[in-house]
Amino acid sequence: MSDLPNSWIETALTNLSTIEMGQSPDSRSYNSEGKGLPFFQGKAEFQAVFPEIRKWCSEPTKVVERGDILLSIRAPVGPTNIAPEKSCIGRGLAGIRAETGVNQSYLYYFLKNIEPWLSEQGTGSTFAAISGQFVREISCPVAPAAEQTRIVAKLEELLSDLDAGVVELKAAQKKLGQYRQSLLKVAVEGALTADWREAQRKHNMPRETGAQLLQRILTERRARWEAKQFAKFAEQGKTPPKDWQKKYPEPVQPDTSGLPELPEGWVWASLDQLAAESSYGTSVKCSYDGAGTPVLRIPNVVAGKLELRDLKFATVALELGDLDYLDVGDVLVIRTNGSVGLVGRAAAVCCALPAPHYFASYLLRLRCVDTTCTHKWISSTLASDQGRKWLEVRAASSAGQHNISLSTLLTMPIALPSLAEQGSALQTLESALEVADQHQTAVETSANLANAQRKNILKAAFSGQLVPQDPNDEPASVLLQRIRAERAAQVAVKKPYRSKRKEISK
Repeated sequence: MSDLPNSWIETALTNLSTIEMGQSPDSRSYNSEGKGLPFFQGKAEFQAVFPEIRKWCSEPTKVVERGDILLSIRAPVGPTNIAPEKSCIGRGLAGIRAETGVNQSYLYYFLKNIEPWLSEQGTGSTFAAISGQFVREISCPVAPAAEQTRIVAKLEELLSDLDAGVVELKAAQKKLGQYRQSLLKVAVEGALTADWREAQRKHNMPRETGAQLLQRILTERRARWEAKQFAKFAEQGKTPPKDWQKKYPEPVQPDTSGLPELPEGWVWASLDQLAAESSYGTSVKCSYDGAGTPVLRIPNVVAGKLELRDLKFATVALELGDLDYLDVGDVLVIRTNGSVGLVGRAAAVCCALPAPHYFASYLLRLRCVDTTCTHKWISSTLASDQGRKWLEVRAASSAGQHNISLSTLLTMPIALPSLAEQGSALQTLESALEVADQHQTAVETSANLANAQRKNILKAAFSGQLVPQDPNDEPASVLLQRIRAERAAQVAVKKPYRSKRKEISK
């Protein structure tokens, strides 16, 4: 930083602070009963400023004091927190304490400023990490002590206002999420179309019920199976055996025990009843080179819709028939991921895709019998709180991985209204969600602007542009000389003590 003010100086972090690299104590000394010191292993415990105390250590190895800066040095590198009290730190952290004359908050904000840079400095094949030597050699711009105080005061003023705005933005995001869920809830439970049903009754308009729709779907489902089986016999040159239609695999009936009463004209149906076919995706290797068939993945299933950006392509020919590719009326469902919140997230194929697309093995495909709007209805039900809760109870967990099998998913009960009522509900729902999406975009834009403003404020602080310089301030070079002198004096005091101990031992 050659453009620093004349009264500033640039030096290694080790010249300004005491740095304690963490070390993992014996795991037998860990406990959750509050015995010993709070124990922080790494970024996992970090919060906005102070880490969350989750465990304690009765035999600490490396200790930091209250107010020391905690720097994450291993998976991930860069985030910082402040020790809330005397604590033990594991090997994922370094503790940093400013020397006398250096403002501790100044160092804290400096590390916040370089966090993006630090995050790119980690090395290691298994976990990205930085060494103690690297931490000690971090180059830090040092303002005069008095100016450090002014910088910290200005940062706290500006960033507190910014933080308050971010809190409001997060509250707005939460409310939007709650609003989306309330819309989905009233839609799939029938409250959204209560006035529509009343208008239908008042005008005595004939309408198909959900039960009649389900019967039509089941009839069509069986007819498709029979046509497919008959085609196989013809392809093999065989005469269909007697009573071959009796081998039709009947779909799973919905388990309605404990389910709420439905509005008039609605009926419970299982996903298996509504889907003509269901399947897992491909596990072939994919890449970004764009040579093979586009294969949709988890990132492509977003908020009930397919996102066709960030596509990967199969590196070998999939050798699929024309009917195997994704088509209008299909619903893609995430079946497995590290987060239970993602399992069951779905997107409906609502329009013809620009080219044949397939899907990866951690997605499930439901091919709906009715392609008018039932596929959208299923996707909305899966996204609702009711759908989420059903899935969360049944998503198996193994080694941190959550999974819903196809056979389990097909048993899911769906509250099914008529096609006309589905269409009315979906039209109202989609219009309201579009407005919510616009608000969400505005909130995200504001959040990004706040983040950019924070970066600019921190950058200005550590380039000497946030507060004016005072020619009467003691230069930072004098502060550094004093720190060196104090350290040398401490060493000098300790040396005679060691000599005396040697003489006594003789």
